[in-house]
Amino acid sequence: MKKSVIIFMMMGTMIMYSQKKKNGIVYNEHPGIVAVEAMQQADMSGDADKVATYLADNFKSFDGTNRNKDVEGTNKEEYLDWVKNRKDWVSYMSITRQNGAYPDAIKYDDDDGLWVQTWDYIRGIHNTTGVKIDMPIHRLYYLNAEGKIVTMIDYSANVGREIRQSFNPRTNGTIYDHHENINKVRRMMGALEHGDVDKAFSFFTDDATFSNLDMAPGESNTVAEEKEGFKKMIENWTIESVDVQGYPDYLDYELGNAKVVQSWWNVRLTRKSDGKKVVLPLMLTHDFNDEGMITNENGYYTTDSMRD
Repeated sequence: MKKSVIIFMMMGTMIMYSQKKKNGIVYNEHPGIVAVEAMQQADMSGDADKVATYLADNFKSFDGTNRNKDVEGTNKEEYLDWVKNRKDWVSYMSITRQNGAYPDAIKYDDDDGLWVQTWDYIRGIHNTTGVKIDMPIHRLYYLNAEGKIVTMIDYSANVGREIRQSFNPRTNGTIYDHHENINKVRRMMGALEHGDVDKAFSFFTDDATFSNLDMAPGESNTVAEEKEGFKKMIENWTIESVDVQGYPDYLDYELGNAKVVQSWWNVRLTRKSDGKKVVLPLMLTHDFNDEGMITNENGYYTTDSMRD
């Protein structure tokens, strides 16, 4: 039985190796790569005449994410018009290789042409809407025997939808200046002013998170940690008053169904040890769940003024 298993395994290995077949060469340096990257740079600078020198007369570009089977692509004339006009639409355009990646040139044995695949990053600012273009792109280029680009297939994400939508005003929910969620934030801040820790944190879910500008990006406190930090603070400082500035807003967003109260405060403090007085300005945002509980607090403040 053991002998039979070994023979079977050997046969399987022979089958796997017999299925391999070399069908070309992959280059990481090739005149085709040089041509494609030169065309890309000319494209970003809006030099349509130079771009034209790299394109075959039957050039077509395609959106590789388009599921329309009848799409005909963009021809050479249309593409060059796009290159000419884009510099009026977008500023600071640039293209660079994506970190850690480099283009490949693939020459298949049964094809006189050449495929070049690239992984790049493009950046720019749309002039009318201010939308930031900052995204990776992956493209395939097919070059004919003369080294001219016949086909370009773009598989990148597209910020075009955001740009198109930004041309016209669009609402995204309702802003309230009076709402129960605003009332909860005010009651929570009132409880903190009077040192009522249990009541103040009763408005938060058990897994709520807290962050402020003194923390590293991505860092946050738990409810227990925030409670402990507040208790230590009032051991050394007296809260004289917590005063709202302006009025809070409650934003009930359509996108993402987010529910956010943003508010502005001045916290007046006196240090117990030496009588030092501090006015600490706070800008707070509180995220609410559907049950009306606070799930997250972002504090746009720093406690630098409380330090010697």
